[in-house]
Amino acid sequence: NNNLFVVWMAINIFLFVWFYFLYDLGDRFFYTRHLLGSALAWARAPAAVLNFNCLLILLPVCRNLLSVVRGSFVCCGRTMRKQLDKNISFHKLVAYMIGLMTAVHIIAHLLNVERYYNSWHGEYDALSMALSRLNDSGNTTYLNPIRSTTTTPNLLVFTTIAGITGVIITLALILMITSSMEFIRRSYFEVFWFTHHLFIVFFAGLVIHGAGRIVRGQTNANPPYNITFCKDHIEDWGKKKMCPIPQFAGGFPQTWMWVIGPMVLYVCERLLRFIRYIQAVKYRKIVIRPSKVLELQLVKNGFKMDVGQYVFLNCPAISQLEWHPFTMTSAPEEDFFSVHIRSVGDWTQKLISIVEQMGVDGPFGTASEDVFDYEVAMLVGAGIGVTPFASILKSIWYKFKDSNPELRTRKIYFYWLCRETHAFEWFADLLQVLEREMEERGMGNFLTYKLYLTGWDQSHATHVMVHADADTDVVTGLKQKTNYGRPNWDKEFEQVSVVGTFLCGPVVLATVLSKKCVKYTDVDPRKTKFYFNKENF
Repeated sequence: NNNLFVVWMAINIFLFVWFYFLYDLGDRFFYTRHLLGSALAWARAPAAVLNFNCLLILLPVCRNLLSVVRGSFVCCGRTMRKQLDKNISFHKLVAYMIGLMTAVHIIAHLLNVERYYNSWHGEYDALSMALSRLNDSGNTTYLNPIRSTTTTPNLLVFTTIAGITGVIITLALILMITSSMEFIRRSYFEVFWFTHHLFIVFFAGLVIHGAGRIVRGQTNANPPYNITFCKDHIEDWGKKKMCPIPQFAGGFPQTWMWVIGPMVLYVCERLLRFIRYIQAVKYRKIVIRPSKVLELQLVKNGFKMDVGQYVFLNCPAISQLEWHPFTMTSAPEEDFFSVHIRSVGDWTQKLISIVEQMGVDGPFGTASEDVFDYEVAMLVGAGIGVTPFASILKSIWYKFKDSNPELRTRKIYFYWLCRETHAFEWFADLLQVLEREMEERGMGNFLTYKLYLTGWDQSHATHVMVHADADTDVVTGLKQKTNYGRPNWDKEFEQVSVVGTFLCGPVVLATVLSKKCVKYTDVDPRKTKFYFNKENF
C-alpha cells in the first residue's frame, strides 16, 4: 500500500504548496493579504487539499465499483488489486486528512474574521481602514465582508452562507469521526450508522460553502494599475489614471466540481445495493452445528460468485441498519452460496432463530480471489477465518474433477489455527471428503494441511496420549494428526517455493506472516517468492 500512500501524499503536498503560494505571492491578492496577513494562505491551501480528499472519501466505500475495477485489473498484475483490498484503511486515512485540514482551515478563518473586524474599526493602518471602507453601492466589489459598524465577528460567522455552512460541516465531521472509533462501532453500531450518514449533510454544506465568496481578490490588479505606488497613495485612488479605485470579487465556487462525480457514483452504488436488497433470497439449507456455527445455504436469482468473495447479510427483525460481512464458503460451481457464522454476539445469536428474513448484498471482491494465480498457495486461517478457504478448496476440487485447463494451482499448503477443539468440527467434514477423494485419485500430495490447536487442558492431553496409536486424529477424525501450539513459521516457510500466501485472521498473525514473506522472498527471481494477501472487510 506504500505506493498508493506516496502518490496520495505527494498530491496533497503539491496542492497545499501550490495554493499557498498562489495566495501568498499573487498580485491579485495583494490587498487581501494586507488585510488578513498570512492567515489568508493558511486558510486557502487546506481548502484545496480538502477538495481533493472529499473527492476521494466516497470512492473506497463504493464496494460494487471496487469489485468491478478489481476484476478489470486482472491483466495488470497483483499490485493494483492489493491496493484495492486496502479500501477501508485508505478511507480512514483520507478522513484523518480531512479532519486535519478542516482544523487548520477553521483556525485560519477565525483569525481572518478577527482581522476583518479590526480593519473595519481602524485598529491597524490607514490602508487597511481605506480598503475596509471602500464605497460599494452595488454591494459587489467590496473587499471586507463586514459592511456595518454593528456587524460583530460572531454575527459574521452565524449569518453568512460560508459561516453557517462551515459550522454545520464541522459539527457533522466531528460526529462522524468520533462515532467511527472502534469501541463505538463494535458496541453501538446503530450510533455509528446514523452519525456516519451525516455525510449527506456534510456534502450538501460543502457544495454550498463557497457560494458566499467571502475571500475576495482584486479584479483590476493588472497594469496600468501600479500596486507598489498606489498602496502608499490612498488619496490618489480614482483621481489618477494609474490608481483607479480597487475593485474586488470572490472566486467562483469550485468544490461542487470536485465532488459531483463521486457523489453520482455513490448514489448509483446505493441504488444497486437497494435493488439487491429487495430481491428475494431463499434458504436451501440451514445447519446449526454443536460448536455454535450456523451454516446457511442460500439461493438468489442471478447470483454469481468467485472464490474468497464475501457478502453482507442483513436481518430486519434484529436491526434494519446492521449489515455484517461474511465470507462465502461455497464454490462458484455449486448452485447455491453458503456462509458459516460463528455465534459470538447478540446479532449472531438472534440470527439463528429468525434466519429466514435475511437480505444479502454482494458479492464483493477480496484478496483470496487471486489464489488461482499461483502454482503454489499457502493458506492460513485462524478460527472462523477459515471460511474463504472452504470456498477455495471446494472450487479447486470441482476444477480437478472437470479437468479445467485454466487451473494453474499444483500444490496447496493449508494451515488452520484454533483455540478450541470444537471449532474444528464443521470444516473437518470438508477436509475428510477431500482427503478421501484425492487419495482415490492418487493425488494425496496435492493438499498438505496442518491443524494447530492453540489451547487445551490436561484432560484433553491425556485423552490424546491414550489414542496416540490410532490411525485418525482424535479431534478431527482426519489422517493428518492435529499439532499442539503455534506453527514454527520459519520452518514452514523454508519448506515451500513460489508461493501466494493468503490469510484470514487477526492483525497480529498478519504482521508475523507479512514479515516472513519479506524474509523468505529471495532477491534472485529464479528462487522463492512469497506474495502476502490478507482479507479486509
